[in-house]
Formats: sequence, structure tokens, C-alpha cells
Amino acid sequence: MTVQSSSLPDAPPVSESRYFNRELSLIEFNRRVLEEAMDPRNPLLERVKFLAIFASNLDEFFMIRVSGIKQQIRAGVQKRSPDGQTPAEQLSAIRRALIPILEQERDLLLNELLPALHEHGISVLNTVALNEAQRAWVADYFRRQIFPVLTPLAFDSSRPFPFISNLSLNLAVVIRDQAKGELFARIKVPEVLPRLIPLPPELSPPRDDIPAARRYCFVWLEQVIADHLERLFPGMNVVEVYPFRVTRNADVEIEEDEADDLLATIEQGLRQRRFGEVVRLAVDDGMPDRICQLLAANLKVGPEDIYTVRGPLGLSDLMQLTRLDRPDLKDPPYVPRLPAVLKNAPNIFEAIRKQDILLHHPYHSFAPVIDFIQAAAEDPNVLAIKQTLYRVGRNSPIVQALMHAREQGKQVTVVVELKARFDEENNITWARAMERAGVHVVYGLVGLKVHAKLAMVVRQESDGIQCYVHLGTGNYNAVTARVYTDLGLLTCRPEIADDVVDLFNYLTAYSRQKEYRTLLVAPVNLRRRITELIEEEIALHRMHGNGRLIFKMNALVDRNIIDALYNASQAGVQIDLIVRGMCSLRPQVPGLSDNIRVRSIIGPYLEHSRIYYFHHGGKPKIYLGSADLMERNLDRRVEELFPLTDPALASYVADSLLTTYLNDNLRARELLPDGRYERVMPDGHEVIDSQDPRRIIPGC
Repeated sequence: MTVQSSSLPDAPPVSESRYFNRELSLIEFNRRVLEEAMDPRNPLLERVKFLAIFASNLDEFFMIRVSGIKQQIRAGVQKRSPDGQTPAEQLSAIRRALIPILEQERDLLLNELLPALHEHGISVLNTVALNEAQRAWVADYFRRQIFPVLTPLAFDSSRPFPFISNLSLNLAVVIRDQAKGELFARIKVPEVLPRLIPLPPELSPPRDDIPAARRYCFVWLEQVIADHLERLFPGMNVVEVYPFRVTRNADVEIEEDEADDLLATIEQGLRQRRFGEVVRLAVDDGMPDRICQLLAANLKVGPEDIYTVRGPLGLSDLMQLTRLDRPDLKDPPYVPRLPAVLKNAPNIFEAIRKQDILLHHPYHSFAPVIDFIQAAAEDPNVLAIKQTLYRVGRNSPIVQALMHAREQGKQVTVVVELKARFDEENNITWARAMERAGVHVVYGLVGLKVHAKLAMVVRQESDGIQCYVHLGTGNYNAVTARVYTDLGLLTCRPEIADDVVDLFNYLTAYSRQKEYRTLLVAPVNLRRRITELIEEEIALHRMHGNGRLIFKMNALVDRNIIDALYNASQAGVQIDLIVRGMCSLRPQVPGLSDNIRVRSIIGPYLEHSRIYYFHHGGKPKIYLGSADLMERNLDRRVEELFPLTDPALASYVADSLLTTYLNDNLRARELLPDGRYERVMPDGHEVIDSQDPRRIIPGC
């Protein structure tokens, strides 16, 4: 097995500190996503999907991470990051890192993906390339569908510069009037219309080798608007038109302790998000300086905030293409399985009483989780249901089941996290619906986000009250469960159930509980117990010489945990870290982290599960849960890690899942001491894909 250098531009040099910069590490994650779009081994529409994800990730990066750094600069903060950079230095480093990556993104789109799509019967055309029949259809479409929606806004001495909303695509229009000279107007490209306008099949470019039903042709909405501006400015001479796009600060701060009504406060914060300061102005590369300067002056951005772009802006809209009926250009579909114990049991509660059940989504169906709540709603022996909800989606069967349970007379308590970023509005809608149904809705704890994934069913049985619980690494979201890798445990073990009861009491009432029987709970004892378990591994290694840690997570940036891992490495403990995204730990540095290896897995499914394995002198301890090793997760969120005590399930996670992740030579990249990632290659060995169900789900 070998590693191969990235085909993207090299990462910028980093300082020789103990830690990588988290912002640059996040850019490196997005670089890896872009590499998937570049990889010809991936089907064509999967490559388009990765490009759209890359663009969407960068939008969020600017809205949250860049905006946070700019706020520090505005506040005069000079505190250096763990790698020794001031906020201003970080902002400059971010731009230097992004410019070559964005150039690579444009080359990929314009020179590879769009031509390849055309070759396969999916044409995304510029309006200048349309033939006469296509132009006539587009003109009619503009008149019927687009023109009534448009609202041009002028900017002159009597009318202020119009507000430009976050992530909106706009046209800067220059008009020449005989009486008034040069005038400026802005047109917002309507978000209610498809960004890629589909032409009728009969107007698609003819192809003998592709059936008409599989051919598609699109034009860019903004180009259609630009070609018909005379309808918007009758009697005027439209001389120039240029697209531009704005990204604003979306990291709304909620002062919970001063809020009389948290629901209303968060709704107000959502409205404020639209008006956050501009942190990025993306402009077409043909825009002249005078127009760019006019936009910059009115949007209050500097040259460092302006990104000049070749080709269309807002590439996250390319996700529209991935919904086309072209299975030949996508990954083969996979039908999720049911664990055997659930196939044969008369009901889900009997199955759980028989044994602990581990679900591995998306390879295992999410249906048992839904069934767990739906069965509880219908079962006359169920007395109560308690659940946490973080991101549930728009049409949530889980929420519908909880409301139905209340209608059936069950006592239902739901802890809804209103501060789940970008899901606040959706969560508010569900919270109000559940309250109307009589569900007791709790909005979490002041100063803490409730990120733990918990559900509990209390059932009256012949031998007394029995509590059944589901604990997971992912959200109760049936849609994302099809594309996120997550683990969930269904159990009725009393020691775990008792901890879940105590944790719900902590969430809904008052508690100063400092210990739990089995769970590791943030911000109560999780940080301390993780540190203690690492220290125990060091002590056991000194006695037995077989110390081993394997952690799988989304992000590793907490310095105290990183330092504990450095100490373990220096003591000789072998450490493997599987970190999908940000990683501030510097591996394989002599004398510091010789025994630490870090890899990242990027594939069709988003790696979202968290697994913490401690060899523990040959008696492994394995924890799963919702927490990454970040300061926010350990100190400012309610998180939980739960143990796998069933020997068969623990063996499956250790010997099947983690081993496959560590041997992956198709989707893995290794982190080098200088901050670069190198792709792991088979090099003549068997190809091992950690997202191949046949490798990780028995019987597939």
C-alpha cells in the first residue's frame, strides 16, 4: 500500500507548532471533497455532487468561520491561534490557501465536468450557444415564468443601494440614458425558480446513442435574464450586465440568559441573519473595476473580501443535476438491510429484550428507529416516551409518531434544540406543532446546545417497569440516515437505561450529578473521563506493552485532548485516528507524535459516526456517541458517549469496522507532518473500500 500526493496545489506551508490551524485544516477537508469531484473513478454525476458539496461547504465556511475571525479583528482581538497566528494573519492565510483551490474548481467545472456531461447527453448551455428554436422557447419561458417575478431596483441619488441578501445571486446592470447618463440597477435572480432551466426534450441536442428520455438540456437562469433586460428597462440602453453573489455573517449570537422567550429570541435572530455583515463578494471575472468598486463601497468590503470567479457563481445549485434519472452516471443504489434479530421477532421490544441491537446506517435501514417510536405510540403498555431532537428534517416520521403517541394518551417529553445552526426555523416549526399536540417540549439548557442523541420508551410489563432506549451517533433524520454513516444502539440494559433516565432529568429539571454509571456526559464528566481513559492506557501500556487507541470522529481540535494523545504517543502507545474533517493534531513528528497516524475517509457517504476504542490491557473499552473532540462539544454542549458491553457487538466494531477503516486504500488519505494529505493507493494489493457494505455488514 502506498500514498499518492494530491493533484491539487500543495497546501501552504505551516509553522512548526504543536498544532495545525483549525481554519486551514477545514480548508484541507474541503480540498479533499474537491478531489472526489476530480476523481475519474467516481461516476460523473457523483463528481458533480461532490463539486456542489464543495461549494456549499465553502459558503458555510465563510458564513461561520471567516465571519468569526472578522469579528475578532473588528473587536481588536490579538489573541493568537494555537499555531501562533493573529486573527488578521489567519484571514490572510485563508485567502492564500483558497485562491489556487478555487482556480482548480473552475478548471474542473469548465474543462472537464461540463464537457463530460455534454458527451453523456446532459447539456448545460450558455445562452450564446442556443440555436433559433431554443432561443424562441427561452424567450417565451422568460415572458411567462421569469419576467413577472423580477423586480429591478435602481440606485441613484434619490434611491439607496438595495439590500443584498445572503447567498443571493444578483445582476449588476449598467444602463445609459440620454438625459441622465450612466445609471445602475440591481436585479436579484429569483430563488423560487430553478437555477438551471430545463428545455423540452425535443430541443435537446440530438444523439443517436442516447434515448430521448435520457437526454437533458439546461440553460443558466441568470443568463436568460441578462439576455432579456430590455423588457425590464423599456426605452433604455442596457450596456453592461455582470453577475455577483454575496455571503454574509450567519453566526447569530443568542443571549439566552437575557431572553424571556427563547423561541421568540431565536426567531428574531433568524431575521437578523439576513442582515449580517458581508464577508465575501464573488464577482464575474469580466466585471470592470468601477462596478466592482461601486459594489465594494456599498457592501462595505475590502479587496481581501472580493473573489473574482470564472464561469457561473453559486455552484451549490449544481446539486439540481444529481436528481436526474441517469442511474448509469451514479453510484449503484444500495438497499439497506434489517438485522436478522428484527426480521424474526414479533415486535421490536421483544427483540431488544432478547439482545442489544446495533444499527449501522445507511447499510442498515433507519426503519427500526422509526418503528421504535411508532410501536411505542401504539402499544397500550407504553407509559411514556422521552427524546432529544437536533436535526430531524422537514417531513419527519419521528415527530409525527411522537405527536401520535400523545394523542394515544402517552406522556411524551421532547428536548428540542432550537439553536441547531441552519435548522432553527425547521425546529421551531416542529416544536410548535408538538406543543399544539400536547407534547411537553423543552428547549434545552441555557448556554448549552443539546447535541446528545437519545430516545427512551417506558413500558409496563408483567415483571414491572421496563425502559428501552436508543442511543446514536447521528440525528433522528430519516433523510440523512440514507447518506450519513452512523451507529445506533437499541438496548434495555438497566445500567444504561438508568443513566438515560438521569440524563433526561438533567435536561428537563435541575441536577448537579457528577457521575453516571456507564455514560460519559458533556459537560459533566466526558472530558475528564476521556482524559482518564487515555492516562489508563498509558499506565497499562507500561505494564503490558500493548497500548492501543483508535478514535474515529468528525473533528479533533481540543488542545488538552491532543496533548494527552501526544503524551500517550511518547509513552509508546500506538494511536490511529480516523478524522473526517478538521484535525489540529500534528502526526508522526519525532519525539512528539511518532506513534500517531491520522487518516481521513471521504466517500459517497458522509462519515459521521464517532467511535472511541481503548485496548485497555486486552479488555477493550469501546464508546460510541455524539461527541467530537472539540472544546465546544466537551464544554458547551450536552453530549453523550455510551459503551458497547455486548462482546459480539464490541468485536464487530473493533474487528470489522475499525480494521476496515484502517486498511482502506480507496477512499483514505493520510495526514502528513507538514499538514498535507496524501491519498492511500492499493499499489497492487487488494482494493479495500470501507464504504462497501459487503465488507462491513455480515451477510451482504
